[in-house]
Amino acid sequence: MDLKIIKAKTPKELPDDSKLGFGQLFSDHMFNMDYNQERGWHNARIEPYAPIVMDPSTMVLHYGQAVFEGLKAYRTGNGKIQLFRPDRNMARLNRSARLVCIPEIDEVFVLNAMKKLVSIDKDWVPGTPDTSLYIRPAIIAMDSYLGVRPSYTYRLFIILSPVGAYYPEGFNPVRIWVTDKYVRAARGGLGEAKTPANYAASLYGAEVAKEAGYTQVLWLDAAEHRYVEEVGTMNIMFVINGELVTPSLGGSILSGITRDSVLTLAGHWNIPVAEHPITIDEVIAAHKDGSLQEIFGSGTAAVISPVSHLAWKDEVLTMGDGAAGPMAQKFYKAITDIQYSRAEDPFGWIVQVD
Repeated sequence: MDLKIIKAKTPKELPDDSKLGFGQLFSDHMFNMDYNQERGWHNARIEPYAPIVMDPSTMVLHYGQAVFEGLKAYRTGNGKIQLFRPDRNMARLNRSARLVCIPEIDEVFVLNAMKKLVSIDKDWVPGTPDTSLYIRPAIIAMDSYLGVRPSYTYRLFIILSPVGAYYPEGFNPVRIWVTDKYVRAARGGLGEAKTPANYAASLYGAEVAKEAGYTQVLWLDAAEHRYVEEVGTMNIMFVINGELVTPSLGGSILSGITRDSVLTLAGHWNIPVAEHPITIDEVIAAHKDGSLQEIFGSGTAAVISPVSHLAWKDEVLTMGDGAAGPMAQKFYKAITDIQYSRAEDPFGWIVQVD
């Protein structure tokens, strides 16, 4: 498939790196590609960033048939631009697509198109420490139809957004609220897919948490409300007696790429790792007997987020002195050093763009 390129005639003003938030500004160009049953995926193009025009009856607006991904481009100290494990994002996009009956993409073609898009908008990749260019690929159902069935037409698009820290706290510890009242996902559903439905299901609980003074929600399983699953924007990790413990992927937890990177690094460093179901009662008991040393989250947006407080019913667990623990700091430094080429990449995770 050919890739058509149409350059913007009037570039936007580049933002000030020091004032970047998350997901508020967008670059000059976007990638678009269409699907229908006769031609498959076709009409791939990079063109000026613009609204997507759709009929009020477009199926994605009514039934939420959509998937998306999130990854970043980083500017290194010598000005080079690179991606972190983008092949994993393309593979996960296809896994999510299968779960909601969206036709799969050619992962290599879309990744190359993404690299070209980032290269065209390379001036939008900020250079200030801890900033990056967030990349959002998405696929949405485009049929104009109100019957309930998979769409026959789709739009894949990729947009770019220069970003700073995801959480206002930055790498400083965050406060997490555990709920046994609200449910994000259940096994056999869409929990392991990166689809808008999962995030819509998390919003109300997240607002309740914020009203109580917490940054995010730690979700428990839908059946028994006992087993720890994940935080709304990241996978969760516990350090118990020197062992890195995280819930196993069981169909309701997103297979995080940063999660996998943490586990790979832990193995590389000979840190004991345990992937298995863990109940919130076990976490509380480990805190009470002193064996719970750290809690932190992992995800593309924030990389590593240390947890200072964990609220469960009438108890609030305080981790150590409330500061980031040594394990969280070690993983954060190792991953970001690879992402920005401040350290060697022994795993072949980096993909050069420019």
